[in-house]
Amino acid sequence: MRKKILFVTPPYHCGVVEVAGTWLPSQFVYLAESARKAGVEPHIFDAMGLWKSHGEIMRAIKDLRPDYVAVSTITATVPDSLKVLENAKKINPDIVTLIGGVHPTFMDREILSDCKAVDYVIRGEGEVTLCEFLKCHARGGDPAKVRGLSFRRAGKVFRTPKRPLVKDLDSLGRAWDLINWESYTYYVYPGSRLATINTSRGCESLCTFCSQQKFWNKTWRGRSGKSVIAEIEHLHRDFGVDVILLGDEYPTSDRARWERFLDSLIARALPIRFLMETRVEDIVRDRDIMHKYRKAGFVHIYMGVEATNQATLDLIKKDLKVELSKQAIDIVHAHGMITETSFILGFPHETPGTIKATFDLSRWYNPDFAHYLALAPWPYADIYGAMKKHVVVRDYSRYNLIDPVIKPSAMTLKDIDRAMIECYRDFYAGKMREIIAMKDAAKKQYMLASMKLIMSSSFITKKMGGLTGAPKHCFAAIKSLMKGAKS
Repeated sequence: MRKKILFVTPPYHCGVVEVAGTWLPSQFVYLAESARKAGVEPHIFDAMGLWKSHGEIMRAIKDLRPDYVAVSTITATVPDSLKVLENAKKINPDIVTLIGGVHPTFMDREILSDCKAVDYVIRGEGEVTLCEFLKCHARGGDPAKVRGLSFRRAGKVFRTPKRPLVKDLDSLGRAWDLINWESYTYYVYPGSRLATINTSRGCESLCTFCSQQKFWNKTWRGRSGKSVIAEIEHLHRDFGVDVILLGDEYPTSDRARWERFLDSLIARALPIRFLMETRVEDIVRDRDIMHKYRKAGFVHIYMGVEATNQATLDLIKKDLKVELSKQAIDIVHAHGMITETSFILGFPHETPGTIKATFDLSRWYNPDFAHYLALAPWPYADIYGAMKKHVVVRDYSRYNLIDPVIKPSAMTLKDIDRAMIECYRDFYAGKMREIIAMKDAAKKQYMLASMKLIMSSSFITKKMGGLTGAPKHCFAAIKSLMKGAKS
């Protein structure tokens, strides 16, 4: 009988990511195809995206009776991911459990030491390692011969040699047929069908708080434009996808490649809207081809500003000058696209004065959407050593950029939490007035729909609940604007 593997996303929510849409677990689309290559039947249970509980996950495991259960996790989802595997072992101790992702790659010893329910950790890029492991396990081979694995042997953590990164990203298959497409949508466009794809992997920047540059060994690799375009056409033609998020850390790294990609999208004129993230410097670099972004279908661009103080940017090795952020945001606005960025609060040197300065400059930058996030130094990040003595929260589930985990010398965690709330409240209350005067009808409708989602989100309602009158004021303004937009 053919063996089965169940990929599970943990039922974790922090209230921000799920505001805009239901995001499919694209990492499992890749890994499921690798399982198929190994002769194992893959299944995906997206508990996070579809708001399923641990109990529902357990019922799925009982019904499917898989031979393997696998999870992929970041730091904040570790507790729930481990619970998934613990429950799998309770159902059937013979189930082989696997965990991968950014956090386990660097914290494999801690995971294997603390959680007996984990059989194997897949370190780094998982597609080739998973395929080789499944083949090895099926024939009763020695997992020590599979590169990129960590497991217990003779009472100790055993680590096989590191696996090199995949040279040809076009060679990796994707099991899109396993996705229940009706479940995935971008709420700003009711009835839309949303996919996440990657045109590249990695980032060569040196930001000390980031996990991505470390995970990808400070390298960048791009897929061929032909491969990406073929995938986009396939998703649209066969599954009705009409909104696509580029999940790349840095899709625009190679300007020539990127412009060819834009030209290919323009030539095909597919009825697809694109969302993306990129660097401020690349937007300024591409100011002469920004019209191609818009014509190719890009409607929403996220840029990581992170801080408005040059000293703080230098501290986290964000190779960026403050002035460029304003330029980049203005360039995107000039072409009618939506801008989104984030500002990090809660550094050890933070004071009410520095937070006010950050907020004031964020208003000057004037992105369409701003996020005020709490610094969360991942335990494997380069910045962790310098921040460790200021970390007062050890619960990984709170390392979500929403809950403060660092106590500044001059402030409390509660002070930081309240400052974040006040920044959100004041920024979006002011944004209402800007929307009223907006001339671009399409952008205005996008903003109205997005604002309604933001103000009804669990994060906003929970965080702002303690600030008298703020949610009520914002909801009233949105209702008034929506009424005006319809007239």
